[in-house]
Amino acid sequence: MDYLAIYVTLKLALVTTAALMVIAAPIAYVLSYYRFAGKSFFEALIYLPMALPPTVIGFYLIIVMGPKGFVGKAWGFLTGDSLLFTFIGITVASIIYSIPFAVQPMKAAFSKIDRRLLEAAYVLGLSKRATFFRVIIPNSVSGIAASAILVFLHSIGAFGVLLMVGGSIPGKTKVASIAIYEAVEMMNYQTAGMIALSFIPISYFFLMLINKLNEGTQP
Repeated sequence: MDYLAIYVTLKLALVTTAALMVIAAPIAYVLSYYRFAGKSFFEALIYLPMALPPTVIGFYLIIVMGPKGFVGKAWGFLTGDSLLFTFIGITVASIIYSIPFAVQPMKAAFSKIDRRLLEAAYVLGLSKRATFFRVIIPNSVSGIAASAILVFLHSIGAFGVLLMVGGSIPGKTKVASIAIYEAVEMMNYQTAGMIALSFIPISYFFLMLINKLNEGTQP
């Protein structure tokens, strides 16, 4: 059993989930309540990683995050290190790869809120920021929880984009999906099977949790 790969996978999924809960909330809010020129193009851009093959995303991330890319150059200037083949690098890749799965459930939850609640909050003198934290977020807990679960599950299953951006460095960028692939390549089916089996109960538990959350939001 490659425990290091499982550790890196769970660590990556948790960091990605935490980061996307912060990043996706304002994006979902804007998409739910604002109208502006180019909104459809912006929304399509947010959902684009859902439609693209992971290797395509990985290729362009290598270009952008590499030593000659603008992100890679800026990172190198600030830290003196490369962004590729690091845990931070695969975290950035995981966030970009999973952002549609964070934004979509949040947007759906925000859009279901009765507009009269928002109007009442504005009448009572709450600012838009205060209304977001005191009205929208508390009334969207199930949607936010579903968003977090989907991101977590999507992150632990990522493969192609992480392999391209991070390679397979044990204890650093080698995640469970890569460990399974390498074990199968070496015909070590016992190790591959044990790693794969360890994620079935985790995934099953969270899927059941999503179903419970959906049941709770139905009239």
